Amino acid sequence: MKLLERLPRESGRDYALRNIKENIVNLELAPGSQISENELADELGLSRTPVREALIELSRVGIIETHPQRKSTVSLIDCDLVEESRFMRNLLECAVAELVCEMAGPVDVERLNANIRLQSFYLDGTYTNELMALDNQFHGMLFNIAKKPQVFQMIQNIAIHFDRVRGLALSSVRDLKVVQDHQDLVDFICRRDAKGARALMEAHLNRYRIDPAEIRELHPQYFK
Repeated sequence: MKLLERLPRESGRDYALRNIKENIVNLELAPGSQISENELADELGLSRTPVREALIELSRVGIIETHPQRKSTVSLIDCDLVEESRFMRNLLECAVAELVCEMAGPVDVERLNANIRLQSFYLDGTYTNELMALDNQFHGMLFNIAKKPQVFQMIQNIAIHFDRVRGLALSSVRDLKVVQDHQDLVDFICRRDAKGARALMEAHLNRYRIDPAEIRELHPQYFK
């Protein structure tokens, strides 16, 4: 498991949750793999209690299966949950794209462009995890500009179902135009074109509506 640096004033539970989620999305904790509460606690340098709390929270959204007296299991990919997660993001992020067209200032636009420049640097198929992190950061920035940061935080747990498939798509499917979508979105924001931004965001999120058979063929062991 790859460990993230602990943030200042970050609670043990939040640190455990952030690490477990990150490693599930980047497939260090692959679908179907077993995880031990004790081993996670030792690796993270925490007591068992915050690790247990993090696992319980993830079990509530169906990404972890907990078993009394046994190791927990990372759930196999459920295509229905992936679509539910994508549906929720589509509703919220299309609305946010419209708000950002009204609320973004020059500094906001420059920060978005700086993020896109980094995405372009990593867009060669080798740095999937880095590209995913920048992608998430970009979308988080949109929520911040729209003054909806708590909404972004609230959707992160269920979004993990969608994010796992995003990670597989970025590493397996080469025609997603992810970075170009982001640049085009910033162009709409600069023109205050809320209708265009909304339509592009919907198209962007629908790029991950991939035929499950396409990825299942490459990774059959990851799916229910």
